[in-house]
Amino acid sequence: MTSFLRKSPVLVLAAFMGLTPALGQTKDLPEILGVRAQASTINRLTAMRLDRILPRIMDETGFDMWIIICNEDDLDPVFKTMIPYNLWCPITQILVFSKKPGRPLERLNISRTDMLGLHENAWDWRAWDGARKESQWDCLARLVRERDPRRIGINESDEIWAAGGLTSSLKARLIRVLGPEMARRFRSAEPLTVLWLETLLDEELAVYERVIAVAHALIAETFSSKAITPGVTTVDDLLYYYCQRISDLGLKPCAWPTFRIRNRDAAAIEKYGADDKVIRRGDYIQTDAGLEYLRYATDHCEWAYVLRPGETDVPAGVQAAMAQTNRLQDVFLAEFKAGRTGNEILAGALKAAAAAGIQGARIYSHAIGPYLHEPGPLLGLPWEQVNTGARGEVRLVPGSAFTAELSSAAPVPEWGGREFRVALEQVFAFTGKGAYFLDGRQTRFHLVK
Repeated sequence: MTSFLRKSPVLVLAAFMGLTPALGQTKDLPEILGVRAQASTINRLTAMRLDRILPRIMDETGFDMWIIICNEDDLDPVFKTMIPYNLWCPITQILVFSKKPGRPLERLNISRTDMLGLHENAWDWRAWDGARKESQWDCLARLVRERDPRRIGINESDEIWAAGGLTSSLKARLIRVLGPEMARRFRSAEPLTVLWLETLLDEELAVYERVIAVAHALIAETFSSKAITPGVTTVDDLLYYYCQRISDLGLKPCAWPTFRIRNRDAAAIEKYGADDKVIRRGDYIQTDAGLEYLRYATDHCEWAYVLRPGETDVPAGVQAAMAQTNRLQDVFLAEFKAGRTGNEILAGALKAAAAAGIQGARIYSHAIGPYLHEPGPLLGLPWEQVNTGARGEVRLVPGSAFTAELSSAAPVPEWGGREFRVALEQVFAFTGKGAYFLDGRQTRFHLVK
């Protein structure tokens, strides 16, 4: 990735969209593109991906055909990332990708959907009257026979959910239409799906950084006096403030967010009760929240502190606990090297953390991009710190994004040595030049006055 893309994502997006947005600090909410601009951005990025990623990964994985079939209102996860933003997908959807060695990739659309030039219309559905000419499935059968593929990828998988979009009924019909001899050439398209969804272009990472800046700004706003009145606001109020803000901006959460009060001392619990949800001075608030924008997901765990009268910051021991988790993030990112599996990265990071004296290290990170979880390497789980099975055996490729989701625990002197576990989650990219956080990371608590 060029230094321009690394340092100026806002300008890159502006140039990409033909906009001239005002620059500001990370906590300033960037301009949210209108629907037309979002459609233009998504469609151009999708065309780039189809042109530059898909032919390469079909050659790398040895597939000479990939068939993706799904139904209206039950779209395949991969299919949704290969189509324009501004379209309707009626009835049955069929995409066929055919790639012979040394020849250009064919991207064939066998449906009534207008793919706006992203895929070639291979079926003249207007000429079919139900009795004469060629039906949709007959067209598929003819195209497959003509190309006589050796290995046909279909979207079924026992491990990677995003690679399992083909329903049993559609598979049964596909076998009937193509016949048993051709069906013997079917293979799981899991390798294709993983590479397609985890690989991000430099242009995408620049736009993704803008998306992360939006997510950071909305968390910062929610963790401020704009949303919190100590002694009045509850964590439920905060949750719905955040959700309403992203809804008002035309966005949506990629998972239902959480806001929690953490680390109250025994005296406060005795006074207000263990189930008290009112945010009070001296409280630590943790969120795990994310949104979807421009077809990218975000996922962040951040912290806020509500200042007591006379305070200007968190206690030094609390800040030191966060600094230790920041060091764990650095150790974790240093383990990212192309070709390593998720399980290998996990083991290396935990070993390095122990050598660095980081206390209570836990890592439970995951790939992120078009979807919140998967399809890249899984890097630990809260309940599994050694081997996450097949998902942890996925290998790391350059041009991918992950969350550094992890925690460490440290005693806080100001609390009489009581332990504080600081969990953080930030999105980062891995490229040929290494790993780096998109739009930075949290290193200080959000402070609420």
